[in-house]
Amino acid sequence: MIRSHRQWFNRNYSERKHSRFLALLEERCGEPTLFRHSETPAFLPATLVAKMARYGREMVEQLLANPRYLADSRAAIPAEFRAPNEDPVPLFVQADFGLDADLEPKLVEIQGFPTLYAYQPLMAAAYREAYGIDAGLAALPDGLTLQEYEALLRRAIVGGCDPENVVLMEIDPWQQKTRHDFLLTERMLGVRTVDIATVGKQGRALFYQRGGKTIPIRRIYNRAIVDELVRRGIRTAFDFRDELDVEWAGHPNWFFRLSKFSLPYLDHPAVPRTQFLDRVKNVESPERYVLKPLYSFAGTGVIVGPTAEQIAAVPEERRSGYILQERVDFRPVLETPFGANKIEVRIMYLWLDRLRPVNTIIRMGRGAQMGVDHNKGMEWVGGSAAFIE
Repeated sequence: MIRSHRQWFNRNYSERKHSRFLALLEERCGEPTLFRHSETPAFLPATLVAKMARYGREMVEQLLANPRYLADSRAAIPAEFRAPNEDPVPLFVQADFGLDADLEPKLVEIQGFPTLYAYQPLMAAAYREAYGIDAGLAALPDGLTLQEYEALLRRAIVGGCDPENVVLMEIDPWQQKTRHDFLLTERMLGVRTVDIATVGKQGRALFYQRGGKTIPIRRIYNRAIVDELVRRGIRTAFDFRDELDVEWAGHPNWFFRLSKFSLPYLDHPAVPRTQFLDRVKNVESPERYVLKPLYSFAGTGVIVGPTAEQIAAVPEERRSGYILQERVDFRPVLETPFGANKIEVRIMYLWLDRLRPVNTIIRMGRGAQMGVDHNKGMEWVGGSAAFIE
């Protein structure tokens, strides 16, 4: 990482500044933060961010040029969620990287689904203000200004529609830990957040209620995870298979098509060898792998270094829904008062005229994974932002 900035930050860190950071987030979101934020941002060389961004783009391009992958990924969409009028490319792409022993980026996951596009700029601004981060460090990649970023996000989410007719659709949105992102999306773009269970349908049209008025929905920024819909048994007025008079800002099919399902099809130096579990006969040294269910979210069901018994416990009929990925021990690279952190860098893309990196998310940890459950009781871990030199 950038040693001079890290040393400066650690030398000047104080609990007062950290409290100020959290207070800024609370003030601008209207309530305390709902997930753990690290005490520190990451300071990254532009060359490293550019390499990760290039790798992610190469992977997506490789997949879309592979006829077998395109056919298999389409067939893998559950029939009851296979929506018509699919876009030829994913509008939103996330590529997560860790750093191996040689500080080379290695892919953790790739996803064709939106994430915290509105929240990350706020978080970076709060870090900068609370800690006095050097104004010469960029919070966005690819030379983007905040104004350009917001314009791109507006094109992606609102498109050519009136914002009143665009909704951010989620499951029970105001109970989600990411609800600050929904609030900020509304504030930035003027779109409304709606619960998928309250969306109405008449013929091919969808609508939502606001202030006693029935508002037509022309475009959907979809944040609803199908896995959660199924798990909670939520019924909706529309079927994903319906021919609807709506546009999708992020077509739901890409949640399945560009996902953990993609990893076995990738042939790239930054991708650890990955296989579908039902195609694996014998697993020697299972501790050298990571066992992952295909469509879970936020690390649910992932086992790092599984035992042979844990692998065998996956029922035969469900093994096609799991992958075994070669385990990479990521190198701790970020110095903290509690020891060195591993970091995971998410490159966030928008595909408008081209697949362009527009932002980053950082996760820090010292546990087996980056999730909260693997870093309980620790300080200087959690969600964070990058500043790029």
